[in-house]
Amino acid sequence: MKPIVISLFLSALLAACSNHKPIAANQPLSSDQETLYQALGGAPKVEQIVDAFIKNIAKDAQIIGYFYDANVDHFRQGFIQHFCEATDGPCTFEGDSMHDIHTGMNITEGDFNRVVELLVQSLEQAQVSYPLQNRILKKLAPLRTDIIKI
Repeated sequence: MKPIVISLFLSALLAACSNHKPIAANQPLSSDQETLYQALGGAPKVEQIVDAFIKNIAKDAQIIGYFYDANVDHFRQGFIQHFCEATDGPCTFEGDSMHDIHTGMNITEGDFNRVVELLVQSLEQAQVSYPLQNRILKKLAPLRTDIIKI
């Protein structure tokens, strides 16, 4: 598999179109205006989650095959960018569409579900609360159809 396709496989899971406009840094936030990215703790927490996810992938016999030729640094940066954008952070992913990235990979429902399990495990390792985990998964769920069996 091409390294760029492989490295973007899981990054793609975290891409989502943001419907929220960024709030100016000097504008006070109420709890109902706080983005998911802010509720998580911003860049340090996103990086912690991504680093845990990469370690979990590396240990998983079912999923690691998608990453044998991946550039870990490239994957890490892309995944951070995707996760940041998906949680309404100040990032924009400018890579290929999820459909384009996953076409021809023939990702099974089982592999997709395993990646979700690894993500949840990473969120737990980063001590992300269950309500925030649910908010993250709700944002990512629509990506399923752009990833499985194409």
